[in-house]
Amino acid sequence: MTEAPAKMWAGRFRVAADPQFEAWQRSLRFDGRLLPQEVAASKAHARAIAAAGILLPAELDTTMRGLDAILARVTRGSIASSEAEDIHHFVELALTAEIGSLALKLHTGRSRNEQIATDLRLFVRDSIDGTIAGLLDWALALLELAAEADTAAMPSYTHLQRAEPVLVAHWLLAYVEMILRDISRFEDCRARLNFCPLGSGAVAGATLALDRTIAARELGFAAPTANSMDATSDRDFALEFAQAASALGIHLSRFAEELTLYSTAEFGFLDLPEEFSTGSSAMPQKKNPDLTELLRGKSGRLLGAATALATLLKGLPLAYNKDMQETQEPVFEVADTLGGILELLPGFSRALTFRYDRMRAATQSGFLNAMAAATYLVHKGVPFRKAHEKIGNAVRYSLDKGCELGDLSLDELRQFGEEFDSDFFAAVTLEATLDCHDVIGGTARERVRGALAEARSRVQALSDRYGRVQESEASHAGA
Repeated sequence: MTEAPAKMWAGRFRVAADPQFEAWQRSLRFDGRLLPQEVAASKAHARAIAAAGILLPAELDTTMRGLDAILARVTRGSIASSEAEDIHHFVELALTAEIGSLALKLHTGRSRNEQIATDLRLFVRDSIDGTIAGLLDWALALLELAAEADTAAMPSYTHLQRAEPVLVAHWLLAYVEMILRDISRFEDCRARLNFCPLGSGAVAGATLALDRTIAARELGFAAPTANSMDATSDRDFALEFAQAASALGIHLSRFAEELTLYSTAEFGFLDLPEEFSTGSSAMPQKKNPDLTELLRGKSGRLLGAATALATLLKGLPLAYNKDMQETQEPVFEVADTLGGILELLPGFSRALTFRYDRMRAATQSGFLNAMAAATYLVHKGVPFRKAHEKIGNAVRYSLDKGCELGDLSLDELRQFGEEFDSDFFAAVTLEATLDCHDVIGGTARERVRGALAEARSRVQALSDRYGRVQESEASHAGA
């Protein structure tokens, strides 16, 4: 069989590459993971050049079978041991070994510049779909916890000081809202990247009259890219993927921080599951929150990847530059980090055990009903600023006395205003304090029941939609 050239670019050179440089500049050690995307893109390109008359029908069939055979047979180990320069070179060598000199036709009308742009888009698109699936599973886990919590209450905090009571479900639904925003960011990124660079050539467009819609359709893209220079140099989608991941990382870290705090003896609001914790090599009593601490730590990787990509891209002239090879590893880092987190987080969340009694007890001290008390006076006709002052004075008096507002007698309360009456005590119970927040987005019990049902509906709609999207694209890939 005919052997492919040792290098895809060797014809112009008289002097062999410096061995150390040659090894240093190779990307196969990390871009080898793009084999599925490279094979899919190569099959799409084969169909496009067959439509242009470059491949005969029998040659197309042979080429497609050869590419399928490479994907079925090749392992990570065989890629790692190859002397190929990159994944594109690897597939060309493997296809030549599989079908002979016919393989050398496949590169007609294309460039590695458009190949890597296409492969990376496909990889990011797949990663986004996997990330969204993981986020939906985590959202479902939080919704299950919220339903179980029912009307259990806990303190909320501002400035890390107790503020007002909220339903545990309300707190959990706050993270569901963050997840839904994260999903929308990934969706936006996916929509913007879903255009096919194949047919862009090295920089100026293919030199053959290719029907670019063929490859775009085969790969499930919305359409071909509109400008060849932009298509071969664009890594906005990689940066945007990392930036969406970094925003998610911030939310993950906040969630992890709250769970870490709430699981301490000082708070005692929840028990972390033993199956997601470890102990101390020195202190026998310890149960350490390793998963939540690692969540905080790994969020830094996500932030770092976004910064690295922005730094790599900020000064590059059009179009392709070798610097862009360095964009791949941060993208892989983001995908791997998110994949590892979202594989564990739903199960971890479902295994959490809340101490509702400790949470409720914490709502009963620290004057968390002070806002409800001021609202009581507002309903009596007192301007809010005066109501705030009167309740502030009552709080100060209660602090000196060592009791809560509801423990004061009516006579004691009336020294701060004649508006106080016997109905004050019902207005500052935990239930009344929760229910006075009876607005859209508030923690009133009926409002949270409605919010839980509405969040379930939104998550389910996304789950249904993404199931259909993945089925549709799988049918394109299998064609």
